[in-house]
Amino acid sequence: MKPKYNTMKNKIFKPVTTLLILGVFLTLNSCKDEVKKTKENEAVKTVYASDVIPFFDHWKLILGDGSNAGIANNFENKDFFYTNNDGKNNWVVFKTPNAGHTHGTSNNTRTELAQSKKWAPTSNANLKATLKVMNVSVTGDARVAASYSVVIGQIHSADGHENEPLKIFYKKFPGHTKGSVFWDYEINTDGDDNSGRWDFSTAVWGYDLSVVGTDVSTYPEEPTDGIALGEEFTYEIDVKNGIMTLIFTSEGHETKIFTKNIIASEYTTKEDIPEQTKKLFVPIGQDGVERAEAYSSEGCFFKLGNYNQTNGKSPEINKNWCSGAETHGGDIQKQYKDGNYTEVWFKTARITVSDDAYSNDGYFSKNDELYKKK
Repeated sequence: MKPKYNTMKNKIFKPVTTLLILGVFLTLNSCKDEVKKTKENEAVKTVYASDVIPFFDHWKLILGDGSNAGIANNFENKDFFYTNNDGKNNWVVFKTPNAGHTHGTSNNTRTELAQSKKWAPTSNANLKATLKVMNVSVTGDARVAASYSVVIGQIHSADGHENEPLKIFYKKFPGHTKGSVFWDYEINTDGDDNSGRWDFSTAVWGYDLSVVGTDVSTYPEEPTDGIALGEEFTYEIDVKNGIMTLIFTSEGHETKIFTKNIIASEYTTKEDIPEQTKKLFVPIGQDGVERAEAYSSEGCFFKLGNYNQTNGKSPEINKNWCSGAETHGGDIQKQYKDGNYTEVWFKTARITVSDDAYSNDGYFSKNDELYKKK
């Protein structure tokens, strides 16, 4: 027979062992609950655009309803401006219907950043961004140059006619896999009448603005060197002493570099108007000339985002800029549902400007309230 103290030992320590195991079990479950709660909290946390690209102190945000949302730190709007993750990176999403409310005197809707300061084109300014275009309008008129396109970066004048020495476009015709990237220079029209202003367009990859269809729904051949929807590319705009340098890069594509003087005009006489412009703009009466000093006496500023160039206005109004696209009477959700919108995602961006840059409030106060009067 075994000694009694062994029996007592067994009787005493079995419950203790059970309590220890139960304690470990409760501790483990408690840890799991905490992890679950942490994950749930992380899941509902909003990632703001300013978390992805922390440079929003430099901009005011114009939305597709025509309003000025101001400085967009810790801001989102699920219809127009928010973030998304493609499985690898967070992106800032700019989304714009074919028709909403427009900002200022424009025919087109935009969800776009406009720089809160302006600078002299004789100073130094730089903007660089990496992006991908996810959607362009599925309706429009193939004969209209602006149909199926979106402007993703600009230099804009804040003064005078408020014209644009730079607009960077992406355009893709329906049924095509690849679209075109090109940039336009708009003249700073001489005189008080700006109705004769026109653009001169330069291809980066694919076509320029002037390549259009032969009828409403007949498109040119797909560009062999174009950029597909969802394909990343980078543009850099560098201004120094009145010379604008543009650098375009994308993996698998030739890097393209361009320069343009924006303080001394090439287009001061009718004879200087390029052949492309004579074919595209002169027939509709846009045949002006540029002031000799171009943009040298005006404050300029950058824009970045999604400026939808497809609209519902009749091509009879302007065959280059009025697309006759589907707008569902301005119903934004219906446009989003059937592809009548533009969507652009930005992954990175940076801006540097001269210390001499000064307030651009005059531009905003002039244009912010106009959409309410339309």
